[in-house]
Amino acid sequence: MAPFERPRTRMLAVASAALLLSVLVWFNYSAVLPLVVEEWGLSGTRAGVVFGAFQAGYLLAIVPAGLLVDRHSARYVVAVGATGTGLGSLAFALLADGFLAGTVFRFLAGVGMAGVYVPGMRFVADWYDETDRGRAMGLYVGTFSVGSGLTFLLSSAIAAAVDWRTAVAATSVGALLVAPLVLLGARDPPGAASRRAGGLDLGVLRNRRYLAAVGVYTFHNWELFGVRNWLVAFLLATPAVAATGAPAAVAGALAGTMIVLGGLGNVLGGAASDRFGRLWVVGAALAASGTVSLLLGALAWLPLAALVAVVVGYGVALTADSAPTSTAVTELVADERMGAALSLQSFVGFSSTVVSPVVFGVALDAGGYALAFPTLAAGAFAALCFVVLLRVLTAGTAADVTGATGAS
Repeated sequence: MAPFERPRTRMLAVASAALLLSVLVWFNYSAVLPLVVEEWGLSGTRAGVVFGAFQAGYLLAIVPAGLLVDRHSARYVVAVGATGTGLGSLAFALLADGFLAGTVFRFLAGVGMAGVYVPGMRFVADWYDETDRGRAMGLYVGTFSVGSGLTFLLSSAIAAAVDWRTAVAATSVGALLVAPLVLLGARDPPGAASRRAGGLDLGVLRNRRYLAAVGVYTFHNWELFGVRNWLVAFLLATPAVAATGAPAAVAGALAGTMIVLGGLGNVLGGAASDRFGRLWVVGAALAASGTVSLLLGALAWLPLAALVAVVVGYGVALTADSAPTSTAVTELVADERMGAALSLQSFVGFSSTVVSPVVFGVALDAGGYALAFPTLAAGAFAALCFVVLLRVLTAGTAADVTGATGAS
């Protein structure tokens, strides 16, 4: 095992670094959203649509990306995808002059991102077996949270010092470094060629356990991405942040810290799911985050210290279910169809992220944050219903994901 341990650890590090550099693009618009709204005169609904355009581009390309990664080396898919998302985001920073152009460039950046996240997940899953895959996936998916949080920290600081366009451009260039990183610094896992499939197998849609896991993931994303898109705007509206004297910087720093610590949630959730079972961890995380989502909009009056404590804990709870859910999906399908299964999961799961920021924006326009945040809690509680269903469907089967070692 020792000779294998070092290469796979290095491959995990390369895949995680590639995701980190690419995912800076995902939320750089959200990090400067109040400034873009002010400059372009966007309503809450239109601001949500610009964010949703990235998700829509991702959805359009994710199934083709999954098919590619089942047939070809994940390294090449990731290299092309990262380059595309970096170029699309740079175009947003340099060329977008309003709602329509901004929507188009964010859409193109989302298309590129489809070639990074799930193909990298497949790459990591191929290097690790089921006994410690939860930990590895937790570290990989945790990088998503770290990169997302760094986007808020970097973008808010750069936007305050220069402007929002420079902030978006600065957080876009890292994606252009991914191609040389994965092509020169990584290699395919042993036996990868023998596990490659010939095309999309929709038979996975007859797997009720897989569909239930996809339901969990879909409504988890409804909550998570709604929070990440609107958190800075909410914090700016709180009296405690407004009274700091530098509200934009404080809101960006707090949001960034929360999301970075979400990486800890992924790692803890993934490791705990290897020990205690995927569904116990997922259910506990969703119950915690859903409760905070239900109440947060009505807690804008909290003093700064209490607000920080709530937001930081919220960030950990929001992500603790992510890695265990995706790991469960890899354990419910055949290895040679894993890329397609993960891409279908991502397609369905991320479809909710096109809708939830817009629904939040509509609710915000209608009744403020006290009405908007419960729309995100609804996602968490719907995901909990699918957790219960998945537990029923897997109980006593070879795909039982409730036990301490997950499915086998």
